[in-house]
Amino acid sequence: MSEAISYIWLGVLAVFEAPALFSLAGIGIPAPLVMLLCGLLTGIAVGATPGLAGPMAMAVSLPILISVFGVSADALLPVFAFLIGIMKGATVGGAVPAILFNTPGTPDAFMTTLDGHPMTLRGTPERALKIAHFSSVSGDTVSDIVLFVCAPFLAVMVESVLDLPEKTALIILSLSFIAAVMGASVAKGLISVSLGMVSAYVATGQGFHPRLTMGVEALSDGFPLIAAVLGVLILGEVFKSIFDMWRGIRRKRAEDHNADLAPDGLRPGDIRRILPHIGRSSLIGCMVGALPGVGSTLAATLGHSLGKRRHETRKGPTDKSFGEGIPEGIAATEAANSAVSGANLIPVLSLGIPGNAAAVFLILAADSIGGFNPGPSVFNFAAPEINPELVVAFGIFTLMALGNLLNWTIGGIFMRSMGVMARVPNRILLPVVLLVTLTAIYVQETSLAALWVAIGFGVLGFFFRVLEISVLPFVIAFILAGSLENTARQAFSASGGDPFFLFRSPVACGMLAAAVILVVLLARKK
Repeated sequence: MSEAISYIWLGVLAVFEAPALFSLAGIGIPAPLVMLLCGLLTGIAVGATPGLAGPMAMAVSLPILISVFGVSADALLPVFAFLIGIMKGATVGGAVPAILFNTPGTPDAFMTTLDGHPMTLRGTPERALKIAHFSSVSGDTVSDIVLFVCAPFLAVMVESVLDLPEKTALIILSLSFIAAVMGASVAKGLISVSLGMVSAYVATGQGFHPRLTMGVEALSDGFPLIAAVLGVLILGEVFKSIFDMWRGIRRKRAEDHNADLAPDGLRPGDIRRILPHIGRSSLIGCMVGALPGVGSTLAATLGHSLGKRRHETRKGPTDKSFGEGIPEGIAATEAANSAVSGANLIPVLSLGIPGNAAAVFLILAADSIGGFNPGPSVFNFAAPEINPELVVAFGIFTLMALGNLLNWTIGGIFMRSMGVMARVPNRILLPVVLLVTLTAIYVQETSLAALWVAIGFGVLGFFFRVLEISVLPFVIAFILAGSLENTARQAFSASGGDPFFLFRSPVACGMLAAAVILVVLLARKK
């Protein structure tokens, strides 16, 4: 316990005693705090802009951050701080266009439109936004508390129980789970994972000659990670949006003009009536978020559905139902999708397995800078010397707690002023995103070949979206492919070259069987 407290304190000091970015009244302001605030405000603005999302902003900013701060140990926390700020801010800001303009910027914000926009049409947008902000930050806070408690415990348990064969089987199980639960079908998820692994294995490995290059000299060094990931995630989305604009696709808006004569703003009893829904949806979001590959859309849907069922059994004859513009509907949705963000980092920090797009870019930042390898080995309290990775982990926890504090204080004010962002037309927004993304890739790779790789993967991402194949399994498989191969090679060597090393361990056999059963059962279910 004393060692844990010492590391917690070291993590706090790592944030507050980091090199100052500038001085204010003679007091140096640490770089992580400045970057956290900038990331939070950027995330809120991005979340309030339909067509953008937190992962998109994280993707564009990561290469620029690395170019600014470098790859030294001092760069870890400032870069993480900005990315965490975007992740938290985008979650809060996503409710703005859904409530004000009935335009969900992300799929999980669709449920917020059902009750948020009717309140706007009745003349109470301020009340709807304040309820959304309170519910979102509450769910995020609960999720972070679960992360702080569960991640170290799970990592210690995994490190003490699982050996190399079991860790190999765990990665296979995680990839199978991600492929099975994401996308329109299990088959499409498996296609996405398979293509991601094949792309990652081009020109890699421990052989003397590059593999899978088909004799092409340009592929001898493999595909740059940043270019491939940003191409599939960002450029693919831009190409699909341009294609939709060309086809003249437009969103429809609801028409309901029954004005609410009461003054706008929170009313007495609003907080009390939404607290049960916040608590229930926060737990739902934490449970969903802790599963790799299960995103906030499912959490928002479950939170809204269970909240609606509970509300219908307790409402009076004159009370409105979910979908008719009530605070409970906003609270149930926003608390659930916000509670996913912190819990999604549980598999990242404890297992090294990203569960959503935001976690992907945190792992990319760690890989690019070095000095921090997310996984069970991070939470090693018994090291004879100070474990720098554990200090960084508790520094991340400190940044997340400070991010919640900023969200509670200035986040709501900035969020309610961002309604103007929803009015930016796509014909202006998309070219800017395309230009900034390509610039960020070039800044990181300083190679025109990387731009062509990004454009090529962007075309792949475009066809993924047209064919309704989720791109996230592709990205996660691209990142985990190296870890899977290295762990399998080590396990193979440790077993003395036994080709059946995975089947010698009962735990590994159980994980492999679970992967097969999961894929088969979900493939048969409509």
